[in-house]
Amino acid sequence: MVDEFERFSVALWATHVGTPIASLQEWFALVGQYMERAAGEGADLLVMPELAADQWLAFAPRDLTLRDEVAWLADRSEAAIEGLRPLPGRYGIGLLAGTMPVAVTEGRNGAPPMVNRAHLLLPDGRVISQDKLCLTPLETNPDGWHLSGGDQIRIVGWRGLRLAILVCLDIELPVLSARLAAHDVDIVLVPSMTLTLAGYHRVFSCARARATELLAAVAAVGCIGPVLASTRHSPCVSGAAMYLPCDVNIGPRGVAVEIPPVDHCDDAGPLVLAHDLPIKRLRELRCSGAEVWPGAWQDAHVSIVEL
Repeated sequence: MVDEFERFSVALWATHVGTPIASLQEWFALVGQYMERAAGEGADLLVMPELAADQWLAFAPRDLTLRDEVAWLADRSEAAIEGLRPLPGRYGIGLLAGTMPVAVTEGRNGAPPMVNRAHLLLPDGRVISQDKLCLTPLETNPDGWHLSGGDQIRIVGWRGLRLAILVCLDIELPVLSARLAAHDVDIVLVPSMTLTLAGYHRVFSCARARATELLAAVAAVGCIGPVLASTRHSPCVSGAAMYLPCDVNIGPRGVAVEIPPVDHCDDAGPLVLAHDLPIKRLRELRCSGAEVWPGAWQDAHVSIVEL
């Protein structure tokens, strides 16, 4: 009997956030087109970037301030998720719908009432959310986006897999990788948005390192291009990649697929597929047989001495 995950494939959509759409309905149709294309090419999951919802700003009022933009997006997030709900069942694949600002009312101890939240929609009807944990200065700035960070990582069981989502800056934090190493994660999904090549390389270099640290597959994908009708003038610079551990049993480079970073494109963004991820082999190597892998190595016995 073949386990479901033995032939698991992931499609990464480096979304062009400057795509001129006129409504949420057009956005649903666009996402549906990419899901249909991904499913037709054999994908089991389509991953969109952090703040792919910035495409909605194409039909936003032209006089919004930066702070108003985030609130305007948050006001439409619930309708956006409801509009996407039918798509995984229709196309038979999962969808990580990037992230979007979401208004929150649960206890935040006086923190700002919005988060940067990813949504994973599955064909079985589940919608799992994951809040960005570590925020950038722009996200925490009261005169900027003024968001709150999350306080948990949700490990999702689906089709025999164990998935985790780390949003952009979260993948740069080795402490989170050390925490996850004890939880037998198969795939880490990294939706990101970066405005410079430096930001792109921080996120993607760290994603590649996390694959070796966790002995798992790590998928990173970012936004491309300028955001329409926005006060943000720098275009997004990014690409997409699926990273694997650098291990003689898997491959020396640690790259399953990769497209280079760009800041513009002529369509809604490139789609790249990572076919048949070696999940079963990675699990075997986490148990025994990896060239070098310390697992969930603990550092309690290590002291730091200044000389």
